[in-house]
Amino acid sequence: MLRVEDTAAVEFSTELLAKCSEIISRYPEGKQKSALLPILHEVQAVFGWLSANSMDKVAEILNIKDIEVYEVATFYTQYFLKPQGKYVLEVCRTGPCCLVGAEKLMEYIGEKLGVKENEATADGLFSYRGVECLAACGYAPVLQIGPEYTFYENLTPESVDKLIEELKSK
Repeated sequence: MLRVEDTAAVEFSTELLAKCSEIISRYPEGKQKSALLPILHEVQAVFGWLSANSMDKVAEILNIKDIEVYEVATFYTQYFLKPQGKYVLEVCRTGPCCLVGAEKLMEYIGEKLGVKENEATADGLFSYRGVECLAACGYAPVLQIGPEYTFYENLTPESVDKLIEELKSK
């Protein structure tokens, strides 16, 4: 995963440009804007997040206004608008999970990692954040790790410690 500063010029690789062209080809002529979400996913997979310059480049490729890209990227929570860790621990923070300790678990994760919510650890491995319902209320508290969105259920501080150690060893 490349790291790019928000103010740095962004160059898309030949492979990324080819993937963007392939995605655009899935849609009818004049409807290239329909490719926006999957292209943003591809760009984020390469750079780790969506800088303003990378979003401007997407707008240029799709021949749409920059603001149209920003509107989408800021609306959907799966897009990161600042650098994140390699592993983003997304903890469900809705009612059922909170009733069984999700908020305390988020506090524990922050203390364990030594960062605040939405910050990356110094080694660039981890970030965490609260997200909306993960549809696993019967197994709360739960978290997911993208982009594969692997779920971890019935979490405790001990199981979070084990998960973090496993991820560190990858």
